[in-house]
Amino acid sequence: MSQQGNQIIVHGRVQMVGFRYATAQQAQQLGLTGHAINLKNGDVEVQVFGDKTELDKLIIWLREGPDTAQVDALEISVLDYKMLSSFTQG
Repeated sequence: MSQQGNQIIVHGRVQMVGFRYATAQQAQQLGLTGHAINLKNGDVEVQVFGDKTELDKLIIWLREGPDTAQVDALEISVLDYKMLSSFTQG
């Protein structure tokens, strides 16, 4: 298993639509850890850690998000892997 981390900035209508909650559910189902937090500019920051295959699945899901959201773009960068115990919403 190749463990890695990603920071994903999600642009679009992604606040006040259950985006962080749905992202946390998705990440937990994939066995990933990290967080999803609202940024002051209206974007959501997702930092996620785990198996690269599962990270890729989450990124594919984030391109659409939950039905209530409108994702316009993702900015993805690689992070050093961190061992965390859960996925949280900030």
